[in-house]
Amino acid sequence: MYLSREEIARRVGELGAELASAYVGRNPLLVAPLKSSVVFLADLSRALPIPHQVDFLELAAYTGAGSGSGVRLLKDLDACVVGRHVLIVEDVVDTGMTLNFLARTLLPRQPASLAAVTLLDRPYRRLVDDVPLEHVGFTVPDELFAGYGLGLEEWWRALPDLHFVTAEELPASLTGDGFRRPEPGAAAA
Repeated sequence: MYLSREEIARRVGELGAELASAYVGRNPLLVAPLKSSVVFLADLSRALPIPHQVDFLELAAYTGAGSGSGVRLLKDLDACVVGRHVLIVEDVVDTGMTLNFLARTLLPRQPASLAAVTLLDRPYRRLVDDVPLEHVGFTVPDELFAGYGLGLEEWWRALPDLHFVTAEELPASLTGDGFRRPEPGAAAA
């Protein structure tokens, strides 16, 4: 295990207090990309003791012929962001490509302000420096994680703690808890 549920809860509470101070009287709109940010967003929303709203969008990575790789929007926000204080809630920021895409998508819609908070940050992996990241939960090593909303091939998102994983399977310490990696080709339950 990398971070326990208690360590995560403590830091999310601290982030809630930071954000409450930064956004007092502003009614921020918390915007989370689906799916892995949902758990963090839910806990952060409960830890934020000021009026706020939440909305979701969905993104997908793509590789275009001749254009390299990028991000595309699958589901847009339901809320209008004109004049709103928008806070993007991310699970992990590493290359900055997704956060940069979100900023370039939302800024032309004229929010009053645009910033981001992330649970996990890997600043040494940045490919794009132009990201509105202002609040960070934890700076983490260049490892693959599962739990607390993060999954591997859609598995293990519900684990309450954050665990290192390998490309092949979760650590042996988790297999006794009923979180075994499914056989190839098995449908997600």
